[in-house]
Amino acid sequence: MKTPELELLKMIADIEGTPGGAFNIRANGALQSRSVTENIDIREKAEGNGIEIVIKPNTKGEKVHIPVIISESGLREMVYNDFIIGENSDVEIVAGCGIHNCGSEESRHDGIHSFFVGKNAKVKYVERHVGTGDGEGESNMNPTTVINIAEGGYMEMETTQIEGVDSTKRVTKARLDKDATLIVHEKLMTHDSQYAETDFVVDLDGENSSANVVSRSVAKDNSSQLFLSTINGNNICNGHTECDAIIMDKAHVSAVPKITANHIDASLIHEAAIGKIAGEQLIKLMTLGLTEQQAEEQIVNGFLK
Repeated sequence: MKTPELELLKMIADIEGTPGGAFNIRANGALQSRSVTENIDIREKAEGNGIEIVIKPNTKGEKVHIPVIISESGLREMVYNDFIIGENSDVEIVAGCGIHNCGSEESRHDGIHSFFVGKNAKVKYVERHVGTGDGEGESNMNPTTVINIAEGGYMEMETTQIEGVDSTKRVTKARLDKDATLIVHEKLMTHDSQYAETDFVVDLDGENSSANVVSRSVAKDNSSQLFLSTINGNNICNGHTECDAIIMDKAHVSAVPKITANHIDASLIHEAAIGKIAGEQLIKLMTLGLTEQQAEEQIVNGFLK
């Protein structure tokens, strides 16, 4: 792979050289390299464009990398990946997409990831999206994540988009059974004239299921963001959704959290806050010798951590 592609792998998956454990690296619409382990199998889907990641029951402490990189201007693809996480397992999955577009045509990756989290299984899913390159063509990504968590299952989803993505629609749909838990941390930054839309829908179907969906975002320049979040409490459950956004320059941010209780013992909370960087924060940092731009960058970086 060329230097820009290697740099993308480092940015989205912390990969330098050959990663340990199971991995599947996709580059410009084709398999670049793959490795499996005794407990984690990766195979092509019988139908459609995508892969199946099958994790055996009771697998503990293993990690699988499945990054996608695109460096060809004009390449557009859609992939369908399924994750089957066996009962009582405890694993980490590192995904994400990086696009390096130095041409004049749109490059786009649309990925549909379906998770089947087994009984009492635990999974951490880390997803990073980034765009680079100085071409006029757009770098667009539209990830869809479909989550099914069985009884006692736990999933933590950490999703990050910090720079270079011109347009994105990020959809997450989740259904939780008894005693299941979903934790989502989203970090998002837009600049120039970029557009980002996030849409979470969580159905708390099982008794004592719970979900905590938290989004933090920064909108700069003339960019626009739309945050949609719906939690449906269909049983004895606990749900919380929160959106905090910093708005700068001439940006636009809309937040539409929605909670629906369909059971008398559903406990649901929604929060949303949008505002500019406080002047006293800037002044405090500038008195320490930082320029206004440096102070803004430090505040933004701290907010998105």
